[in-house]
Amino acid sequence: MDQNRATVSLNTQRTIAEISPLIFGGFAEHMGRCIYEGIYDPGSPLADENGIRQDVVAALRETNYRIMRYPGGNFVSGYRWTDGIGPKEQRPRRRALAWRSIETNQFGPHEFMEFAREIGTEPMWAVNLGTGTIQEAADLVEYLNLPTGTLYSDLRAKNGHPEPYGVKYWCLGNEMDGPWQIGQMDAATYAEKAVQAAKLMRWMDPTIQTIACGSSATAMPGYPDWDMTVLGHAYDHIDYFSMHHYAANPYPTISNTERLPVDTDSYLASSLHFEEHADTLGAAIRVAKAKKRSKKNVHLCWDEWNVWYRAKGGDGEWSEAPHILEEEYNLEDALVVATWLNTFLRKADIVKIACIAQIVNVIAPIMTRKDGMFKQTIFYPLTIFSNHASGYALDALVKAPLRATKRYGDVPQLDASASFDPATGKGGVFLVNRSQTQPLTLHLCWEDEAPQSVTRAWQMHGEDPFAGNSFEQPDNVVPYEFTPPHMEGRAVTLELPPLSFTALLTQHTRG
Repeated sequence: MDQNRATVSLNTQRTIAEISPLIFGGFAEHMGRCIYEGIYDPGSPLADENGIRQDVVAALRETNYRIMRYPGGNFVSGYRWTDGIGPKEQRPRRRALAWRSIETNQFGPHEFMEFAREIGTEPMWAVNLGTGTIQEAADLVEYLNLPTGTLYSDLRAKNGHPEPYGVKYWCLGNEMDGPWQIGQMDAATYAEKAVQAAKLMRWMDPTIQTIACGSSATAMPGYPDWDMTVLGHAYDHIDYFSMHHYAANPYPTISNTERLPVDTDSYLASSLHFEEHADTLGAAIRVAKAKKRSKKNVHLCWDEWNVWYRAKGGDGEWSEAPHILEEEYNLEDALVVATWLNTFLRKADIVKIACIAQIVNVIAPIMTRKDGMFKQTIFYPLTIFSNHASGYALDALVKAPLRATKRYGDVPQLDASASFDPATGKGGVFLVNRSQTQPLTLHLCWEDEAPQSVTRAWQMHGEDPFAGNSFEQPDNVVPYEFTPPHMEGRAVTLELPPLSFTALLTQHTRG
């Protein structure tokens, strides 16, 4: 085909699956400056009377997070949830061993639940299965979810919230295969503890849904054997299976002690790895279901995903809110995030929850200081997808020229996904031109009912893949809205610059 032309063919009847709004989720861990000096910063003039940063709240609302994982991460495997309740002046200060920092416990369960309500998100709570017991996990369910009349529900009421919070989603630990994890276990030991925790937690509240830990990375020596073992043992007791991955340029070797050379072409093709990861765990789920002769479905919960490779030092040197893991994102990172979100839509049949790690300061879309904040490049594709991809994921037929990459071989220059909501008639098309040098002329057509019009259009691109934003230049790399292309029959034609993310919204007559 023409090396500068591509086609995307859509049919609103050719769908993959309904898009779960929970794929647009976040993750807030007691780590670095995510909670303290990020979400909670009483010393900032931008905080309210409860210490919550209102500029941060506004930005998080803009992104429209549907679910929020908390309180960790590695942190949770040593966390005592009872430290964070009751009068603040009586809460203990402790060493948080995961990140070698001091945890003041000034932000705890009640503060998080109020914060989740304020930004309009569903809470997803991770329980401590490292140093914690299954009884402590069940006690937390009682504290947060049960009506008054028993020890921990009455304690919640005494601490200011008589009504149950009703937390639905519960992670059974975090990355329990990792040698860095407090309480690391082998797969069989973890699976048994997760099953027993899930049983006891569900006996407390039968309405909850549980998420078991998968391998913490595809580079782990035990992947995917860990996943097969846990699924084989725990399938009947869980609703979701967790997966984690962080993209990097340069790509780490399997030992993670050295790194390959910077390779932007391969990095921009990372969605091939994302898809393979989802396909592998999707297959493991199907095998476990078949072996169990089960009728229930377990779905994937990609509850840690992002770009992370520059700011790797996690030593807080026993300080409060240490400035660690504060990644600075650029254009190529934003494009990789866009292809990740494209992947979530293309895998809408199996990926039902996803949480970008994290939301403020620590490997995050927004960065703060006492008097302000700025939005990193990755903020923008996440926000566009979250607000405009709804309904059903469409099975887009993409034809694009191939470009060579060192890591993945020949890869289509165009990465694409699409959505359509029959209830409203609204559609979305999301496009990434991976090439650093070659523009694409795109012919976008609908095979069945064409939209009345393309209603809005954004584009984010640049010549320098390493350009980013900062407090001094907060708008250096941002999307701009442009005049939408006109429909010509059932199609539109538009130009996709190199290193670009383009989003189009459409309106059909139905709805």
